[in-house]
Amino acid sequence: MKKTINFYEFSRWFQQNRPDKFSRVGLHGLFDYLEEYEESTGESIEFDPIALCCEYSEYDNIAEFHLEYDHEDYPDIDSIMDYTQVIELGNGAFIIQQF
Repeated sequence: MKKTINFYEFSRWFQQNRPDKFSRVGLHGLFDYLEEYEESTGESIEFDPIALCCEYSEYDNIAEFHLEYDHEDYPDIDSIMDYTQVIELGNGAFIIQQF
């Protein structure tokens, strides 16, 4: 049994259960990315918000990213894209799939 959720239901779950995990812009970016993935692959994704919290992280800028990852290995967004999925959000913010 599957249920299709919209952005409102998606963002509401995070706001109620993990309000500090993603920004509003981040939620839009992640939701859009997941929808595009479904459309391009023809594969349905099960909404597993805990897994999404574990698999994806949002950073306000590259400096915040460098608090967790080595600056020499990943000096810029392009080098990060060589290792993982990056969802750019604008104003330097981005979400990565953890690696």
